[in-house]
Amino acid sequence: MTSTAVLIMDVQNGIVERLAERASEYLDTVVKVRDAAREAQMTVIYVRVAFREGAPEVSENNRSFAALASAPGLFEGTIDTQVHDRLAAAVGEIVVTKRRVSAFSGSDLEVVLRAKGVDTLVLCGISTSGVVLSTLRQAADLDFKLVVLSDACADFDPEVHRVLTEKVFTRQAQVLTVEEWIQQALL
Repeated sequence: MTSTAVLIMDVQNGIVERLAERASEYLDTVVKVRDAAREAQMTVIYVRVAFREGAPEVSENNRSFAALASAPGLFEGTIDTQVHDRLAAAVGEIVVTKRRVSAFSGSDLEVVLRAKGVDTLVLCGISTSGVVLSTLRQAADLDFKLVVLSDACADFDPEVHRVLTEKVFTRQAQVLTVEEWIQQALL
């Protein structure tokens, strides 16, 4: 018997707004994922990125995070670091705060998953080339079974998204659309 957790990653205010005109449609898709997971009684975990005031956890040697850390929006307690209102966590659902790209790095995600006996992860989030890729790689090394929901992942470069979901992720995960996954999950 498997225990599955759905990870909704970086779908937080300050990142969703960067999707601009695609944000509403994207959120509709992720809400479908969350609702199906709840119906199937799967564990739903929200992962968000946030830094302490002054970002002491970010090295100036980290090119991508050094730029993010200088922007005030991703500090703990700001509206930008909160899970988007359309995906508010229900009682008993977990919100994990990470300090790096992968959902595992700088968070207690692995401890939570092991305590719950989870062996299968369903991944979705923003961005495909960021949190989804990094989390998939680390989760594979930790021996989790993996599913990536291709249309519940978003990237700021459509070609990068296509290559990752069609060529790279398939080496370590089952890649499904949300509708394909819902049909399997609710059987």
